[in-house]
Amino acid sequence: KIKKEWLDILEETKKNKILIEKCKKEDPSCPLVAADVSGNTALKEKKTVKEEKEEKINLSLDWIQELPDNLDVCIAQRNFEGAVDLLAKLNSYLQDKPSTYAVQELRAKVDPRVKHLIDVLVFELSPNRSLRGGPKATRRAVSQLVRLGQSTKACGLFLQNRATAVQTAIRQLRIEGATLLYVHKLCNVFFTSLLETAKEFEMDFTGDNGCYSAFIVWSCSALKMFVDAFSKQVFDSKENLSTAAECVKVAKEHCKHMSEIGLDLTFILHAFLAKDLKAVLQSNKDIIIEATKHRNSEEMWRKMNLMTPEALGKLREELQNCGVRNFDQYIGEDCWVNISYTILAFTKQIMFFLEEALKLYFPELHMVLLENLIEIILVAVQHVDYSLR
Repeated sequence: KIKKEWLDILEETKKNKILIEKCKKEDPSCPLVAADVSGNTALKEKKTVKEEKEEKINLSLDWIQELPDNLDVCIAQRNFEGAVDLLAKLNSYLQDKPSTYAVQELRAKVDPRVKHLIDVLVFELSPNRSLRGGPKATRRAVSQLVRLGQSTKACGLFLQNRATAVQTAIRQLRIEGATLLYVHKLCNVFFTSLLETAKEFEMDFTGDNGCYSAFIVWSCSALKMFVDAFSKQVFDSKENLSTAAECVKVAKEHCKHMSEIGLDLTFILHAFLAKDLKAVLQSNKDIIIEATKHRNSEEMWRKMNLMTPEALGKLREELQNCGVRNFDQYIGEDCWVNISYTILAFTKQIMFFLEEALKLYFPELHMVLLENLIEIILVAVQHVDYSLR
């Protein structure tokens, strides 16, 4: 409407100018009254429009006059929802209204209080204030920061708070008893916290897609924190392959459960564990090779006499559990077995190694596992080859 009025004034001014120029050509003494009249008209119109704008914005309402004081009261009483409601009401009222001097003056009173409110909400999200209640304890402050247009800040503070909470929970775990028992506790604490954090995050930041990438980054860093604690207890303490395999299996199973909410961190867990798992396989391979060489040095190539059917049955069961299904073809008469002790011990050891190593298996370890198996088998083959010469 205002634009149309100005265009009309401009058009009228152009017409007056043309008339004046025409008048000058016909009569040089023609007065410039028309131009003055036009100018005065424009000023009057401009003044009228400005006055209309001022009149449209009524800031004398009681709730507007009392708003700064009410904000102070709400913040002091920790009524954050009430404070944000007042601000939302004001913003809605001033929406699509021009920024007059009176509005600017009101904003100058309100803005410092908004900043103070944000500072208080940020303090509410500090770890010392909201660690005990879990992720839900942060919901109130986070939701109000989001309403104030501070989603990015709320997201960062929420994730920082949860990182501290997870770290504290891991540190408070007592390292006692068997390693596998500790790993069960560690996995329960960490992955339960991660699941709760993911659900709370989705609830607080629904529709804010920009924050989800921050959550993924945070999840990776939190998982690294978990792996550090896990590796320190499982790998640094030089646990045997069987224990290490069981511990890794437990961690992988817990990690897979996260995919139920759309958060698949399994491949990241593999990447973090790869170095330690390679070292474990290498270490156990060296132990097997050393033991094999020692037995080979005492090899007499004599078949075994197990003496009793019970002992023979027990050996058959052991080998079947290891995956050897054709053992019966090596059984002779009267509990004799046509295999030397060295070959039997090597078979049981390498099958056990393979079974436990497969619990650790993931694609990145494929070649490492194959290379270790080849090295172990070559030691036995070379001994047989040497004996046949």
